Amino acid sequence: MTTFDEREQGQEAKFAHDQELEFKAAARRNRLLGLWAGGLMGLEDPHLEDYATAVVRYDLTHSNEDAILRKVAQDLTGAGLKVSEDQVRGKMDEFLAVARGQIQAEG
Repeated sequence: MTTFDEREQGQEAKFAHDQELEFKAAARRNRLLGLWAGGLMGLEDPHLEDYATAVVRYDLTHSNEDAILRKVAQDLTGAGLKVSEDQVRGKMDEFLAVARGQIQAEG
C-alpha cells in the first residue's frame, strides 16, 4: 500500500466519522427543538418526551431541515402560539451549536 493510499483511507475514515457526528448532532438538535416547542405548547411528561421523540423520528423519515422547521412551526401555530419560522430556525441553529458542543465534550 502506498502513502497515497494510506492518506486516502485516512481521509475517507475522517469523512465517515465527521458525517456520523453531524448525524448525531442533528438528532440531538431535533430532540432539543422538540423539548423546546413542546414546552411552549404546555406539554408535560410523558407527552413532552413523546413529542421530542416524534420530532427526531420525523427527521429520520424526511431527512430535510426545512421539513422539520415547517412541522414544528405548524405545530406551534396549531397550538395557538405566534412563533415565526424565523424564530424556529433561530432555535434550530442555537440547538445545533449546543448539540455539537455536547457531542464534542463527550468525545
